[in-house]
Amino acid sequence: MTSAELYVQGARIWIPDSEKVWVGAELLENYTGQKSVKIQIEDNGQERNFEIKDKNRLPHLRNPEILIGENDLTSLSYLNEPEVLYNLRVRFLERNCIYTYCGIVLVAINPYQQLPIYGNELIQMYSGQDMGTMDPHIFAVAEEAFKLMSRFDKNQSIIVSGESGAGKTVSAKYAMRYFAMVGGSQTETQVEQKVLASNPIMEAIGNAKTTRNDNSSRFGKYIEISFNKKNEIIGAHMRTYLLEKSRVVFQASEERNYHIFYQLCASRDLPEYKKFCLLSPDDFFYTSHGQAPEIDGVDDAEDLISAREALTMLGISEKNQMMIFQIQSAVLHFGNVKLREADGESSEIKKDDKHLTIMCKLLGIEESQMRMWLCHKKIVTVGEVLTKPLTLTQASFAQDALAKHIYAQTFDWIVEKVNRALHSTTKSTKFIGVLDIYGFETFEINSFEQFCINYANEKLQQIFNMHVFKLEQEEYVREAIEWSFIDFYDNQPCIDLIESKLGILDLLDEECKMPKGSDENWCQKLYDKHLGKAKHFEKPRMSRSAFIINHFADRVEYQADGFLEKNRDTVLEEHLNILRASEFELVAELFEEKVDPNEKKSRAGSATTHAMRQGPKGGGRSNKKTVGSQFRDSLHKLMQTLNATTPHYIRCIKPNDEKEAFVFEPNRAVEQLRACGVLETIRISAAGYPSRWTYPEFFQRYRVLARSKDINRSNTKKTCENVLTKVIQDPEKYRFGKTKIFFRAGQVAYLEKLRSDKLKACGIMIQKHVKGWLARRRYQRITKSIMLLQKYGRGLLARRHAKFLRETFAATRIQKRWRGHTARVRYLKIRGAAVVIQSAIRGHFGRLLFKKELHEHRAITIQKLVRSWLARKRYKKVMRGIVLLQSHFRRRRAKRELKKLKIEAKSVEHIKNVNKGLENKIIQLQQKLDAKNKEALGMKEQDVYIRQLKGDMEKLRTSNEEGKKSSNKVSELVQQIKDLQEELSRERKEKEVLVTERDKTRKEHTQVLSKLAEEKCKLKEELDEANLKLQQQETETGDVMKKKLEEANKLLQAEFESERSHHQRLVKEHARLQQRLENLQSEFQVLTSPQGHKRTPSDISAISLESYTSSVSPDDIKYDEEGPEEKDQGYGTKKKKKAPAPPVPTATAIEKEMKDVDIGLVLKLQNKVKELERQRTELEEKVESYEEETPRGSRDSAVIPNSAFDALKQQLVNADDVQLVIKLQKRIAELEMTKSKLADELDERDEEDEEKSGFKITTPEFAYNNLKMQELQNENDKLKREVNKLMKSISENVNFEKGGSNSPAGKEFMDQFTAMADELDRRREECLQLRAMLAEKSITTHAIAKESYGGMDDIVNEDNELALAYRTQKELNRLLENQLQKTEKDMKKKEDKLKREIKELKQENEAAQKTISQYNSITRNLQLGPEAKIEATMQHEITRLTSENLDLREKADKQSDQIRKMKKMLKVYTKKLKDGDVAEIEAELEREDKQKKSDDSVATVKHLDRTYMGMLEYQKEDEAQLIKCLIMDLKPKVAQGLLPGLPAYVLFMCVRHTDYINDDEKVRTLLTNTINGIKKCVKKHNKDLERVILWLANTCRLLHTLKQYSGEKSFQSENTSRQNEHCLRNFDLSEYRQVFSDLAVWIYQTMIKHMEEALQPMVVAAVLEHEAIAGLTASKPAGMRGRSSSTATDENVRELSLDSLMKVLNKYSQNLSQHAVDPELIKQVFRQLYYYIGSNALNNLLLRKDMCNWSKGMQIRYNLSHLEQWLRDNKLNESGAQSTLETITQASQLLQARKSDADVDSICEMCSKLTTPQIVKILNLYTPVDEFEERVPISFIRKIQERLKTTRNDDDNTLLIDIKYSFPVTFPFNPSSLTLDTVEIPESLHLEFLTRV
Repeated sequence: MTSAELYVQGARIWIPDSEKVWVGAELLENYTGQKSVKIQIEDNGQERNFEIKDKNRLPHLRNPEILIGENDLTSLSYLNEPEVLYNLRVRFLERNCIYTYCGIVLVAINPYQQLPIYGNELIQMYSGQDMGTMDPHIFAVAEEAFKLMSRFDKNQSIIVSGESGAGKTVSAKYAMRYFAMVGGSQTETQVEQKVLASNPIMEAIGNAKTTRNDNSSRFGKYIEISFNKKNEIIGAHMRTYLLEKSRVVFQASEERNYHIFYQLCASRDLPEYKKFCLLSPDDFFYTSHGQAPEIDGVDDAEDLISAREALTMLGISEKNQMMIFQIQSAVLHFGNVKLREADGESSEIKKDDKHLTIMCKLLGIEESQMRMWLCHKKIVTVGEVLTKPLTLTQASFAQDALAKHIYAQTFDWIVEKVNRALHSTTKSTKFIGVLDIYGFETFEINSFEQFCINYANEKLQQIFNMHVFKLEQEEYVREAIEWSFIDFYDNQPCIDLIESKLGILDLLDEECKMPKGSDENWCQKLYDKHLGKAKHFEKPRMSRSAFIINHFADRVEYQADGFLEKNRDTVLEEHLNILRASEFELVAELFEEKVDPNEKKSRAGSATTHAMRQGPKGGGRSNKKTVGSQFRDSLHKLMQTLNATTPHYIRCIKPNDEKEAFVFEPNRAVEQLRACGVLETIRISAAGYPSRWTYPEFFQRYRVLARSKDINRSNTKKTCENVLTKVIQDPEKYRFGKTKIFFRAGQVAYLEKLRSDKLKACGIMIQKHVKGWLARRRYQRITKSIMLLQKYGRGLLARRHAKFLRETFAATRIQKRWRGHTARVRYLKIRGAAVVIQSAIRGHFGRLLFKKELHEHRAITIQKLVRSWLARKRYKKVMRGIVLLQSHFRRRRAKRELKKLKIEAKSVEHIKNVNKGLENKIIQLQQKLDAKNKEALGMKEQDVYIRQLKGDMEKLRTSNEEGKKSSNKVSELVQQIKDLQEELSRERKEKEVLVTERDKTRKEHTQVLSKLAEEKCKLKEELDEANLKLQQQETETGDVMKKKLEEANKLLQAEFESERSHHQRLVKEHARLQQRLENLQSEFQVLTSPQGHKRTPSDISAISLESYTSSVSPDDIKYDEEGPEEKDQGYGTKKKKKAPAPPVPTATAIEKEMKDVDIGLVLKLQNKVKELERQRTELEEKVESYEEETPRGSRDSAVIPNSAFDALKQQLVNADDVQLVIKLQKRIAELEMTKSKLADELDERDEEDEEKSGFKITTPEFAYNNLKMQELQNENDKLKREVNKLMKSISENVNFEKGGSNSPAGKEFMDQFTAMADELDRRREECLQLRAMLAEKSITTHAIAKESYGGMDDIVNEDNELALAYRTQKELNRLLENQLQKTEKDMKKKEDKLKREIKELKQENEAAQKTISQYNSITRNLQLGPEAKIEATMQHEITRLTSENLDLREKADKQSDQIRKMKKMLKVYTKKLKDGDVAEIEAELEREDKQKKSDDSVATVKHLDRTYMGMLEYQKEDEAQLIKCLIMDLKPKVAQGLLPGLPAYVLFMCVRHTDYINDDEKVRTLLTNTINGIKKCVKKHNKDLERVILWLANTCRLLHTLKQYSGEKSFQSENTSRQNEHCLRNFDLSEYRQVFSDLAVWIYQTMIKHMEEALQPMVVAAVLEHEAIAGLTASKPAGMRGRSSSTATDENVRELSLDSLMKVLNKYSQNLSQHAVDPELIKQVFRQLYYYIGSNALNNLLLRKDMCNWSKGMQIRYNLSHLEQWLRDNKLNESGAQSTLETITQASQLLQARKSDADVDSICEMCSKLTTPQIVKILNLYTPVDEFEERVPISFIRKIQERLKTTRNDDDNTLLIDIKYSFPVTFPFNPSSLTLDTVEIPESLHLEFLTRV
């Protein structure tokens, strides 16, 4: 293929440009070898001639459009500098892609903007993926290194390089973050966090602001991240290189010193930093050079806080941290020390220099020594030591050298501490190193630092070139193709110039050893040695102190000034000795003399760059190591490490110097591309065979170039050879490998041109045939239409003539008819007018007559009404006067009566008031009478006789009075008869009058009814109209309300779903934490076990409700200390009053039990217990307040309730002393209150006296106590007397023995009385005890005084010890007694009253229900008519009879069953009789009779099938065996042959038996062990999907069964009567239902996780890569990244396609159906799986450029249709699973849609489920596969963005979908129709120990 074939008219080329470096142009003429060619610039359309100086150096050709924007630059057909630059610019500016592959190099362009492309979801997407399958990213490089290390156990290195400000540090941080995420160790040490924590520390002490970068690393570092065999991070190690110490003492303009100085100054106002005496950065000499103390958007104080947190995390103590900051502050103050010239050639420091004082104080050194030796130095000669003063220049240099040395030593100390913190005790098997090192640097003035940096880059470039060449060589060898040596740039001569013997560094070290060595002498030696001999060394024209080195990247001129001093890095020994004598340990430690690291045994390359130190006194200078030699040695060790690893390269590019976001300057980019080796990679690749195609890809892409006879589908390699040999004539342009075809540069573009030409020719051929077919079809249509026109035209003319003949005939007929019609109309009009005139005249006269008669009638009516009105008015006036007179008379009479009544009332009230004052006297008299009764014992016989006589007299009197009363009654009855007769006659007369009035009113009523009927009709019509309007409004408002309700329901549903998802996330988090707890326990046991790993028994309850910590909260303990209450010991059981208190567990027991306790659930249960306790206390407070408000709230022992007196009032209606009883009761209450007040006052006075007198037991005190006791006794006597009187009065009026025994009021009264009596007895006993104690105390104190103090009682309590003892004892006794009494009384009272209230509420509820039903029936019957009432009563009777009939029918059925069985028995007996077995029958009958007589219950044995209660009985010791056989040992294959949900039924039947026997402890342990067993089984077999599904189904079934048989009406709607009989009676297991629901959620999440892990490798292959439509997709070359070394071979990769995904889904569906999982739950499972498939596919699509084209969109949509069809086939299309595929479906539609400006709105509407970043990303990634497709223009993408901003109000800017999102799962109630009595247990379960009940 010659240049004449390539450089033709229309060819696109690149030409050089001074501003843009390269610009695109198009040839306007063919190139035939002429010196100039006419071209047109594409940017501005300018035409000009381009001169061609060399025919062998023609302008670079441009790649076709389909290759623009490729992920890998090596996949370009034409590999040259302009194409690389243009491709990077397109990706960076148009697509905002900052990463691009260039062979093995990842090119990263700094966007100077935060991009959302580093989230955890992106790490998950790149984890496990091959390098070439996803878009370029730093995570892909990190994953490649991690995969190579984990698969091949080979150490890896990631080399990050670039200019300052290119983003090296950030890239290294992201790579380390990726390793920390994928290599998380799951241990408590969290090494990965420590590795990341080292970044803020090193940035603070090693980074600074430069003109090119705000956070520039001023040192190189290599971090080795160590991994164990499980590929978990176990440690790290950091090596640093060439810290820029000169920055400590000097910074250029607009630059800063190291960040740590500014951070300290920003925090100077904090208390802990006050002692450092810090100032503003502008006030310190070392931080004010650059005049830029602040960085935009950076808070130095916050950065210092984060650095301190990182130091703390790495184990550096607070003391050491503050000491480090103190040293750094001392460096700042040291810079402000002012030196000045003294007499002669000497220098001095001012005496009042405060900064020197502060610096010495901070470093803990003597100020006088530092003042002395800053201006002097020692000179050691053979016999003496001399002191020489330093000049001002020398002293200033020594000052700066010391400051740099202090900072460098501090830096090294921190690095050492960081390495110690990151060091792992576990043996490291492999590591990944991350090298963050400075890139190639060239400035206007280049010094020693730039020389070392460029020397390091030369070494790295050499390794890079060798590695690239090695990869190319390996690829050619692997494919077994012939290859020739590729010439590449070798920079070994340049390296030799620097580091070889007598090289630059060697000569520099030699000059440093010379006593009078200088930079000029050294430079002259370089000229003499290398000038003209080394091609990489040159001399500047106008300088004698500079030299030039031709590096691989550029020519650099170095200024020799300062090289020797920087290489020596001299620090005076006197200064070091002063620092070594510091009073601070850390300062002295920093400057201790250390052994050379090279003399130690250390790991390869572990030496850090140390500053040059002065040797000991008298030491030789030959042992010192210069900075250059140290750097050379460390660089050699680094090269050894890198050569022993597999390198991965990241080249960071700085797009512009102004740090503007997404601005690309071509000149700056080209410089860096040349310097970092990217173009060298391109050159090496272009020198060989850069384009590589696999045989299938080549055939699929270029089969249009093949003829049919050349195609052999069974051998694609042979087919490709046939095609290529005919298409490309030169065999040197390609090579056939084993699996690939290798092409020279430009050959793919040539093939693309041939392919497009062939496709164009085919298109023209197709167009020719299509156009001919269209022309023939058009001619046939024209001829056919002409014949049709002729036919229809002739028919039209014939029809017109026939129509004319018909119209003429019809016209004559119409004229005749019309003339007759007009004549007839005229006649009728005249006659009608005459008739109208006559009728009008006659009507007028009739109306006049009617008006006259109407006027007369109205006048008569008015006269009649007026006369009647006047008569009524006169009558009313007379009647009103009469009524007024009557009322006046009656009022006067009433007033007189009122006065009389008032007088009587006043007199009676006076008497009552008088009697009130006499009550006390009556009581006293009563007492005197009682006393006199004792004296009148001798008069008893006379009194008895007198009483008998009086009784006889009273009987006679009563008989006489009864006779008088009866005679009076007779006379009264006669008088009543007369009165009644008179009233009867009077009423008859009134009746006649009423009858007449009734007739009148009836007539008036009929008239009113007629009027009302008319009004009713009108109102009815209006009502109908209003109803119609109302219905219309209701329909309108109904629609509106429906919409609002639907919106509200959606909001509520969303809130409910969010709450449910939050709850399930908590369950999921709980499961994760529990798993982590188990992992930690297992690791702890492994570490503590001397014999190795042992498995721990995990059958201990993880959510044991018996746990001490979960069942007894601190609040409960406190509550129990205050008063032990009786607690409910079971579900619905009676309270166990005498239950013993649980023993207090020991610490060991608690620790043992807490090992397997689920901490999360324990906390939940504790919170639940606290909440229940709080609810209980609130309920008790409500009950107490209710008791206080109601009459029952008073104490039993204090006041008799008013309800008792109300009842007594009803019984004592005829009694005269009811008021007296009530008064006495109130009096008793008042006395009781006064008694309590008096007791409280006495206690207060007692305490006051004790405080005043010191509680001295004296005689007055005893008198006071005795007086108190006497008063209490008198009060009690008074109460007793009043109660006796009360009882006496009640006994006289009421006979409790006869009528009061059954009275509730009487019973209640007697109970209250006995309680009062008990209370009085108790008070009496307390008084006696108090008296005895006082007496005993007096005796004991007197005895003590007599024995010990000589009878002096006052000395006994001299120190007030008795008072203290008495007070404490009294308080203890009172506290204990109050607690005991309070708890006993309150609990008894509350228990009794709560029970009573419950009973009353139940009774009231039943009564209310009855009354409601009666009221409903009555109201219904009242509303009905008489016939309806009869029907209602009949209906009621019918229902009653039907219920009775049903009962009778059940009895009849039972009897019929018995008869049927008896008939069977008779048949058997008859058969036996026929056979002659009479004796056997008789023996059997006798045996049955005996059994019936001996045991009547034996008959039930024959009817087990009818009396089975659906329960299973088991022993307590068999519980573990039950769990083992039913849960742990049950296999899915066995379960498939059983009844679905049988384990759940068996467990519930066991629960039913515990409910039946009311054993709450047994049910608690059974359910807890069941939960733990299921958890243990699922955890143990979490990889066995069938077992997980089995226990998900059984857990759900057990949950449904607990609901179905709970007894709650909401769950019994579908139960049969037999199932309702099986409901629980004693237990309420609603709390356990929640636990089982959480368990089901956890099992569901475990199952989903297992399914998603299985589907993960299939999703991309099935949805994105599967090509169901053959020949639709045409692939492109993948570049070097397609041959990633970590990619598994085809032999190891299982073929994954859409069919394999469908098979897996079918398997899941089959497993779920076999184990009878609820259909609703199956829908939720596949909804979650389809969401995972769709989100995973979309995320991969967003990260794969090769998938974003039209043909792939068609393939993806076709593959998704298969998944949707699968849902329809399995009847899951209503599960919501299809909606989860909408995102990937819309993405595929977006790929297929037209992308013109007119389609902006349609695309925005179509992509409603995609976010704006997703739409823009797909459009940016869209890449045409053929030339016939157009690339999406940037303007179109901008319009899409603007349209989406205006139409969408959401702030969702997420790019990737969260694949870990899980929908909240629900378990809808699904009752079973199976009854428990029909469940049978197969023998295969080995549950023989269960007994059916």
